[in-house]
Amino acid sequence: MVQKKTILLIEDEEDIAALIKLQAEISGYRLQVEADGINGFKAVEREKPDLVILDIMLPGMNGLDVCRKIKTNAELKGTPVIIISAKNEEFDVVLGLELGADDYVAKPFSPKVLFSRVKAVLRREREVEKQSKTINFGDFFLEVDRYLLRKKEKYIPITLSEFGILKRLLSNRGRVLTRGQLLDDVQNDEAFIIDRNIDVHIASLRKKLGPQFLWIETVRGVGYRFLEAI
Repeated sequence: MVQKKTILLIEDEEDIAALIKLQAEISGYRLQVEADGINGFKAVEREKPDLVILDIMLPGMNGLDVCRKIKTNAELKGTPVIIISAKNEEFDVVLGLELGADDYVAKPFSPKVLFSRVKAVLRREREVEKQSKTINFGDFFLEVDRYLLRKKEKYIPITLSEFGILKRLLSNRGRVLTRGQLLDDVQNDEAFIIDRNIDVHIASLRKKLGPQFLWIETVRGVGYRFLEAI
């Protein structure tokens, strides 16, 4: 018998927690609920769950501090974290992703949508990252060791910054990456670089990928996601 994956939900709103708990049971997961940040983090330390679903606005310790403590703890940093957040907390969502959260879902949300994200994150965690010299997506191939992009046998001109951004997006398929995270992959000799430069690079990549530009999803107010499938 396959053991159920364990999810720790840290959420102080009882109605929301009840809906998530019901969907967890339907989806075949074992769910534990904590209603405040302090006890929530203690539960992460104690239970070592397979995944944490974390609200931002929590009593005791806010969700961003809980996320920070998880992702800076040597034993816990590999624990996937999904943030659930009200739409008017965009800044906090961006900060949460910068702290290492694996995804976020905006309130109000469908429990089914939330658990589709849970499934996707856990699937990524199961897949051991293999150091590959070529990353394939559709008809395209990113030759990592040669810094080249090709469609079948035809090579497509690509800048170092575009290469870095595309590689990061491909290595994190299905995960939202902020502009700040993608900025790490921009190589530019200019002294002043802002995160909006990322939008220019993304627009260029979409043009070069042609009709398949739909693979790169804009997550408004946050950043970008390379879709796992379209």
